[in-house]
Amino acid sequence: MAKLYFYFSALWILSQITILAQDSNNQIVVRVTEGVKARVAVANLQTRDETVELNQSTQIFNDVLWNDLALAGVFELIPKSFYPLKLPSQPYDVKFEEWVSEDVGAQNLVYGNSYLQNNQFVVEGRLVDVNTQESIIGNRYRVEPNELGIRSAAHRFADEIILKIGGGIPGVASTKIAFVSNRNGHKEIYTMDYDGFGQKPLTNHRSISLTPRWSSENSRIAYTSYHRGNPDLYFQTVYDQRLISFPIRGGLTTTPAFSPDGERIAFSSSRTRDPEVYISDLRGRKLKRLTRSRGVDISPVWNPKTGREIAFVSDRSGSPQIYVTDDEGIDIRRMVSEGGEAVSPSWSPDGTHIIFSWRRRLSGRFDIYLMDVVTSRYTQLTRDGANNEHPVWSPDSRHIAYESNRFGSRQIFIMLADGTKKIQLTNTGRNTSPSWSNYFKH
Repeated sequence: MAKLYFYFSALWILSQITILAQDSNNQIVVRVTEGVKARVAVANLQTRDETVELNQSTQIFNDVLWNDLALAGVFELIPKSFYPLKLPSQPYDVKFEEWVSEDVGAQNLVYGNSYLQNNQFVVEGRLVDVNTQESIIGNRYRVEPNELGIRSAAHRFADEIILKIGGGIPGVASTKIAFVSNRNGHKEIYTMDYDGFGQKPLTNHRSISLTPRWSSENSRIAYTSYHRGNPDLYFQTVYDQRLISFPIRGGLTTTPAFSPDGERIAFSSSRTRDPEVYISDLRGRKLKRLTRSRGVDISPVWNPKTGREIAFVSDRSGSPQIYVTDDEGIDIRRMVSEGGEAVSPSWSPDGTHIIFSWRRRLSGRFDIYLMDVVTSRYTQLTRDGANNEHPVWSPDSRHIAYESNRFGSRQIFIMLADGTKKIQLTNTGRNTSPSWSNYFKH
């Protein structure tokens, strides 16, 4: 037990130590979008009836849609105070000259109407190019008239808008984030919508659960739990919360990461006393050891673009640093060479960047940095005097979730990949270790 405690302490040290980040001359600047952002007007839906239920439901939809598009980071949303007094409900209501006028200056217009039919909330949502008067989207959404259903319809409409006029990449409004929370007195795995709505527990072990990671198709979450005494790896299905044990046991098994094709899993295990990085299939077969160094090797993450490279953390040089190897454990190279402690790597979905936490001097705190994989140049994304750790990418490569104690206790935040628009998602208990899902199929 003493040896096991040491290994878990090593994991804790790798992920929790604090440092002050400094500026560097070796920097890049990452932009969420290139060029001038499109100016988009988002008119409130017009209700077909004047009932309290319909008005309340429509207000929820309008608020969620606006927030989704504002968080996308790819548009300039025109304030609603500039809009014409009479908002359109149907195509024949649109007076294009009003929306292209100097007062508004819209390039695209989002509008539509809502009504209740057969005990369902129905939205007819439209997107038009106001310069060409071309219709881009004309969709109808039917959902249950509750907040969950209404929000889901708004998320789907927002994601479609982002796909059509935001550069051809789907939005992340319908994605989810898993995280660790102690709000019920134990460390359990929770999930929530990308904007913090609908926070609910996935596990109820009444123990310690750590390091959640989504599978590539979002059907299950892998994590480490002590609920049977030893820190072992488990899978829990998302839809029916069925618990599946991972057969590799002994020592500490933690920091799982599913391969992009969903067929393999990488993880750290101290089954040979020294924590090393392994990969296997999802049943624990075809086990392959990738690292063979003294010290702690932990936190593997796959390159989503190639499925062949793995970044991980190792203290083989004396302090935790980020290394990259192929899936055979060959050609290991260190990514950060300027000292300090670099931990918690996350590879962008397009394979071009790695984000990580770095404390560059022993007297300071962790901050989040972004590195270009090819050039090894980096930029600092947080600089608020707090500990900012465990960053993870969204599936669109435009957003980052992370944990921070900038307001006291550790909470989950999201921000754009250029470090702007930081938003706190959690506030109950202590919340850590976010993991962003992939896209869900509707």
